Amino acid sequence: MSRVGKRPVPIPPGVEVNVDGNLVYVKGPKGELTRRVPETIRVHVEDGRLVVERAGDDRRARSLHGLTRSLVANMITGVTQGYQKGLELIGVGYRASKSGRNLSLAVGYSKPVEIEPPPGIEFEVVNPTYVLVKGFDKEAVGEVAAKVRRVRPPEPYQGKGIRYAGERVRRKEGKAGKK
Repeated sequence: MSRVGKRPVPIPPGVEVNVDGNLVYVKGPKGELTRRVPETIRVHVEDGRLVVERAGDDRRARSLHGLTRSLVANMITGVTQGYQKGLELIGVGYRASKSGRNLSLAVGYSKPVEIEPPPGIEFEVVNPTYVLVKGFDKEAVGEVAAKVRRVRPPEPYQGKGIRYAGERVRRKEGKAGKK
């Protein structure tokens, strides 16, 4: 049995969880999330905790048991605390700014790149070279952060580009290092 899947998910006060067949609805102070769980997994609420069980013991059900529990736990964490991902801009003249809700990036192209956040996501420019992507859906925060990073991914020779906070970029030697 999955060690992760066995653990019940505590439901904090102020969070409302409804299970309707294969749909799990989570509503909290930061927002509302919905997820469809696989047919082989059952989710139910008992004693203020969310319990995830698998219907059978086949390989697919076993592999989805812990995953489903983690995804539902992430939903509950998201609507209570929220998620954020940091991005660093490394390079001479690279900077970020906000224009309304949009993020404007000056990263070496002829014009600034404008990125519009989807609903539930917001950008915070801590300083011109550090951007926070915030939201209550962990998947959406990661996807938007990856979209921003794709504008100018870090390159291995000089290290310039947009990278995740704390990401280490493996550096390569240039032509002169081939002796």
